[in-house]
Amino acid sequence: MASKELNAAQHAQTAQDFLTASDREFAAGDHLQGSEKLYGAATQAIIALCQQRGWRYKSHRAMQQAVTALAREYDDPFIVSGYDSAQRFHENFFHDNLEDYEIEASRPAVHQFVARLLDILDGGQSGG
Repeated sequence: MASKELNAAQHAQTAQDFLTASDREFAAGDHLQGSEKLYGAATQAIIALCQQRGWRYKSHRAMQQAVTALAREYDDPFIVSGYDSAQRFHENFFHDNLEDYEIEASRPAVHQFVARLLDILDGGQSGG
């Protein structure tokens, strides 16, 4: 069976769904699954924008390049730092290396990153 490629709107919805699932996992005390879903939300938002713009997105490098391009285009350094926060959660999924206080301090940045990208996707021009 061939896999079906999601469109930008579906990736945006998946990003929102992953944010909700991440919050649920963290509330249940599962920091590993919460971390991976939080990172997943960030990458789904990036993929949605890349699809909308016709940019490459099927590698970590391509997504980092997209994030850097968006930060330049919108003169918004938060876009880069928000993605950096998301990447820390991806690493946490594999290594369980974030302390509870780091998780609580960094989760809002990833939520804001996703919201910022989805705002851009919807045609928003405002800052983070």
